[in-house]
Amino acid sequence: MSSPDPQVRAARNLSTHPSPEHRPSPASQRADGTSAVRGPVVAITGAAAGIGAMLTERLVACDEIKQVIAIDERRGECAGAQWHILDVRDPAIAEKLRGADVVVHLALDLDLETDPAARTAYNVRGTQTVLTAAAAAGVHRVVLCTSAMVYGALPDNELPLSEDAELRATAEATGVGDLLEVERLARRAPRAHPGLNVTVVRPAVLVGGTDTALTRYFESPRLLVVAGSRPVWQFCHVEDLCAALEYAALEKVDGELAVGCDGWLEQEEVEELSGIRRMELPSAVALGAAARLHRIGLTPSPAGDLAYTMYPWVVSGSRLHDAGWRPRWTNEEVLAELLGEVAGRHTLAGRRLGRKDATAAGAAGATVALLGTAALVRRARKARRRI
Repeated sequence: MSSPDPQVRAARNLSTHPSPEHRPSPASQRADGTSAVRGPVVAITGAAAGIGAMLTERLVACDEIKQVIAIDERRGECAGAQWHILDVRDPAIAEKLRGADVVVHLALDLDLETDPAARTAYNVRGTQTVLTAAAAAGVHRVVLCTSAMVYGALPDNELPLSEDAELRATAEATGVGDLLEVERLARRAPRAHPGLNVTVVRPAVLVGGTDTALTRYFESPRLLVVAGSRPVWQFCHVEDLCAALEYAALEKVDGELAVGCDGWLEQEEVEELSGIRRMELPSAVALGAAARLHRIGLTPSPAGDLAYTMYPWVVSGSRLHDAGWRPRWTNEEVLAELLGEVAGRHTLAGRRLGRKDATAAGAAGATVALLGTAALVRRARKARRRI
């Protein structure tokens, strides 16, 4: 796999500098020319790393934000934020949120390698605590981030799905059960805490320093295509997600918000752009082998992850568009970025192979593992028949 071509790199570099319609407008000016910031105080959980760290830096630099309160289990690198070090499940977080107008809750664990029970306990309890603490502290808005995966990947999905489409996902894919529970808590919170507004942001396939079953799909030597399926791809760059979260924090838009690049790519386009050929397998072989791989612990990804590489779950993002937000990245540019990130990584026999032969690979990308497991199962059956 090669890095993005120069034209794509140039377009991407331009996209890191917000255009006038994306750049926050300055606050009112005093007579001496300095800013009199009257914007909200925004608290961010999970602020020390990943998307939380990116958003913290972004909001600290935003002229429309009065102050940023950063909360995590360790101190991050952003010096302009007010830091509080604690676990989001600690009820003491309510005291740290006093004075905040908005909370953006990004302290979620969706790591493929985390024990599923521990991951769910952290994600659900953390969200419950943050919502309750925000209401107790007088915060009037909480912004949660889940995924467009909550809509489910189904053969009869419309292209694209509206934000109001029914959430038809099941808990069979990595972390999706947790995200559905977060969505349930989001719907219930305004009833349990009158006056608390909850906004939910749902990104498409997230790219930009991320490691998921869907990004690992592109680490395989061949792109697995399940016979009879209808794969389409929509990406979301983390920079565009941070811009959408900023819109929500500034109360420029609310409700359920889907975010992603405009449009989508068909599987054939993805194969042409990536230069990776497909490996087509019957549904029974692919799903059955993926389930066995997960059951015996060879891969952290359950068979449910495969559905998101089989059927569409493209979103329209109409609410953000109506509010004036636009993605800075195209699907083609994000795919090129992803290919650059995974260059040199390969999944084989259910594992990501590198110099240290470390992490288990996602089921969605483990084409060779699926074939190998099917062969092992056939040999085991023959052995049993001989006994």
